[in-house]
Parts: sequence; C-alpha cells; structure tokens
Amino acid sequence: MKRTHMCGMLRADHVGMESTLCGWVARRRDLGQLIFITLRDREGVLQLVFDPTETSAKAMETAGKLRGEFVLAARGRVRMRPEDMRNKKMATGDVEVLVEEVEVLNEAEVPPFVIADDVNAAEDLRLRYRYLDLRRAPLQKIIRIRHDACRIIRDRLSAKKFLEIETPYLTKSTPEGARDYIVPSRVSPGRFYALPQSPQLFKQLLMVAGFDSYFQIVRCFRDEDLRSDRQPEFTQVDIEASFIERDDLLGVTEEVMSELIESIKGVRVTTPFDRMTYAEAMDRFGSDKPDRRFGLELVALEELFEDAEFRVIKSTLESGGIVRGLCAPIGAYSRKQMDGLIEYVKPYGAQGIIWGKLVNGAWSGGATKFFSETEKASLTQIFDAKEGDAFCIVAGKPKVVFDALGALRLKLGRDLALIDENAQDLLWVVDFPLLEWSEEDERYYAMHHPFTSPHRDHILAMKETPGSVLADAYDIVWNGYEIGGGSIRIHRSDLQSRMFELLGIGEKEAQEKFGFFLEALKYGAPPHGGIALGLDRIIMLLAGTTSIRDVIAFPKTAKASCLMTESPGVVADEQLEELGIQLSRKQEQ
Repeated sequence: MKRTHMCGMLRADHVGMESTLCGWVARRRDLGQLIFITLRDREGVLQLVFDPTETSAKAMETAGKLRGEFVLAARGRVRMRPEDMRNKKMATGDVEVLVEEVEVLNEAEVPPFVIADDVNAAEDLRLRYRYLDLRRAPLQKIIRIRHDACRIIRDRLSAKKFLEIETPYLTKSTPEGARDYIVPSRVSPGRFYALPQSPQLFKQLLMVAGFDSYFQIVRCFRDEDLRSDRQPEFTQVDIEASFIERDDLLGVTEEVMSELIESIKGVRVTTPFDRMTYAEAMDRFGSDKPDRRFGLELVALEELFEDAEFRVIKSTLESGGIVRGLCAPIGAYSRKQMDGLIEYVKPYGAQGIIWGKLVNGAWSGGATKFFSETEKASLTQIFDAKEGDAFCIVAGKPKVVFDALGALRLKLGRDLALIDENAQDLLWVVDFPLLEWSEEDERYYAMHHPFTSPHRDHILAMKETPGSVLADAYDIVWNGYEIGGGSIRIHRSDLQSRMFELLGIGEKEAQEKFGFFLEALKYGAPPHGGIALGLDRIIMLLAGTTSIRDVIAFPKTAKASCLMTESPGVVADEQLEELGIQLSRKQEQ
C-alpha cells in the first residue's frame, strides 16, 4: 500500500475518496464491535474506524492487536463522522476513514513516556529518547517553523543578490572571546584544528575576494558555560557586504526580521526599528539588551545624594561610584520577600539593596531612617511614587549597579506580571564602547571582537583615550533577547595593527594567529561590514518557547552532553595513540 494522503490533510472535500495512510498509532479505543484508531503523522492526526460489517475479518483481527506507536499502513474510504461525534478540536475532526485493509509495518514496545502534546515526563528522559519526544505535535510544529524561517531567510537574501557561500569547519584556533573546541590532526601530529566560533575571518576574506554580498546559515561552536538560551553548537545567519554603511545592513536585517515575524507569527512590525545608544540602554534599563515591554526604568540618584550622610551612599560617591534605583508596586512585600530580593542581586556583585516602602504617604522601613526629610520628598517626586510602591537602590561601581538592577528589574517584571507577552518589541542598540577594561587583568578587551571598526571620528582617540572610543557596532534586541550583533569591520591593515596593540597582542602573536588575514588586508580590502543573527534564539521567540533546546532537533544538556548518544564518550587507546594524545590519570578517571 502506497500512501496517498497525510493524516492531517483529509477534510470534508475528500469524502467518498479512497485513501491510503501511513503513520503511528496515537490512541486505540475498543468499543466491542467497533475499534477506533487515532493515526498520527507529521501533518496531524486522523480517526480510523474498523467496523466488522464493512471491514474484512483479517483487518478486524489485526486491529484487535494494535497498540500505541505501532506503525501502520491503512486503506479505506473517507466518510463524514456522525453529526454528534465530530471533534472540533481536531483539524480532521469532521471526517474519518472506514478501513478496508490494514498492514502493521512495525510493532513497538511501550514507550518510556506517553507521547502526547502535554507531557509530564522529565526533560532528561525526553532528551534520552529525543526521537520519541520529536513525535509530539508541539515539537514537530517548532521544527516546521525552523524550516520555514530558513526558507524565508534564504529567499529574502537571495532576492537582494546575496550569495550563499560555505566556509570551513576545520580551521585555526583564534581568540574570539570563548574557548575553542579543538580537533587533533592525525596527518600533522601535535597540531590541532579548531571548530569555528563564527566564520568571522572567512566572511571578511570573501569581501577581500570581491564577492560583495554574502550570507550563510552556518553551524558554530563555543566551549562555554551553558544556560537555557545557549548551546555548545548553535546556528547563526551570517551576513556580510562590501561598500556599505551601517544603515544599509540594519535595513536588510529589518526586512528579514519583519518578514519572518509577519509570515510565521502573523504580526506586522513597524520599520525602521527604534535605535538606542549603549549608554542610554544601560542608564535606563541596566542592560544592553533592554526589555521595553514594561516600565520600572532605572533612575540616576547621584545628584539627589550628593550631600548624603548615609555612609554607604556617601562612600560610593566619594570613590567614583554611581547610585541608581527603581520603584515598583511591591509595598506589600514582606520583610522575608525583601530579603529575597537582596539575596537575588548578590551574585551580580552588589552588597545588597537600599529599600523603603511608601505607606500612608510616607517612606518607611528598610534604610529610610538614614534619609533626610528632603531626600525622602525628592524620592517620591523622582520616582513618581504612589501608595504601595517601594524603591530599590543599589550603590557601587557602574558594572555592579547596572548588572544588579538590570537583573532585578527583569525579575520584578516577571513576578508582578508586568510584561506584555503579546508585544513584539525590536530595537537596535548602537554605539557600543570599542573596548572594555578588565581590572583583574589590567588590560583592554574588545567589547565585540578585534575586527570591529571604531567610529571614523574616534580613530585618533585610540592612542590617547582608548576607553572613550565608540565602536561602529550594533546589536538587535527582540523582547529583551539579543538576537544578533554586528559591526563595520576594520579594512585597513594599519588600523587593525593598532587595534591589536590596544588589546596587548604583539606583532609576533598577531602574525602567528592572524598573519594570513593581516596579509589579505594589504591586497585591496574593501570597506565592509556585517551581522550575525542567532537563528536558534529567533526560532525560540517565533515559536513562543523559552529554551533553545526546544528548537534544535538533537540538543545538548546544560553540561554539553547528549543523553541519547551518550556523548562525549571515550575513544579507543589505539586511536589516541595514532593521534599522539596521552591522557592524564585524572582525565582517564
């Protein structure tokens, strides 16, 4: 029997037609004389009916033996269900197939968890049997969204004359902000490839090669600590173009994103997207990926407290720190709940929270006893505070204050249900610092990567005041998630060398790690720039889920392991010997 229709395709228009279906048994109901089977395939489910008055004895006998997840081929005629038995919750709920012939293509053992839309099985169990989890309609829908998104991206960029070009997976280890996954070379003992964290150098070399406009939906690899929106292997949409400026790239990206959201979510977003400087994003939201779907914005309080006697604030300002706060409707929080907020910000480096509640028109509790009446009145005015509000203030170094209050703001937004989950807020964050200073290492690091160009009018400042230099870089943010980032690149070898000097990369090290790239810049590299969009995060937001593990067919756990294949695993001693690798005793254990 050769399949003629998918299960989810049959409708009233098919009534009277002979149909052959293939799929998995999702449900079996035996009513004595009649047997009903719900058959599932990737397009949906359909009810099969076995009726001894019209179905052959052989088919009835087979139907009596069917169990969940058996693989079937069934042939019969499409008919309308009785009026009182139609299922409006099913797309195919008006029709059924009266089976004339059925064949069991494969039997199945009882699965380790019920394969249903709403499953209660633990995630580890579902990852162990991922091929079964993927049979569920919600995950199949997400994988289909991923396919549709990739098709839209390819069509849109191809229509704009971008060429899809592949770049190597086995390449050279270069410092790009995270640890590389390395691959030993058998033919060159003692030497290693690295899996690319991104195709950064290769896409720039394609611009040197004269391809002008390139894109690629590409696999990337980073050996870093994981969380719900990170994976060791991930996919990005890589875009690069020559003879363009920042606005050109932002415009192309906006076209792609607006078409994705309208086609898949059915929501039209306004273009051009808003733009916000990095400095403004940090000042208002404590984050370079601000979620603007709710308020609770940060407020600068240095001027208010310039004559403060409260020791914590006074010492902070004397040492060059900052004081910021937010106000939220949490006046009803208990002391225990307020203590919970204090503990919440400590991992971000904050010593605690200075807080107070507005009760009966006056500030009370927490640290309010340390404030003057003038300061209290000013806080009410600055925060536009209302009865039942509470302020939360953090004082310290800028990074600590912004990290702590930015995280606290998001927590309160979720806990107080302030976030408009139906909103689609997209914006660009621009004008990032070119460099960030590490007090621990006492050196500068690139805020994005070493190939990011400074603003043209900031190039001269790289020598005298490097910390003040702004980068021609941009991130795209969607509902508080950074979904992509890019920059105009350095295309002159002298400017690239100057950048390496600021990063403490000497001429010898630069030649060892980037010699081929520096040489390429000497042969007529055009002005160029690009962006990399995180496809997994984009699909996560398009699908309305909260973990990128849901949008990858075979994801890894938070420990970068695959429970299904039990990888990473050991390899034979003979293979290690052939590669010239010897494990330490600790590694062997």
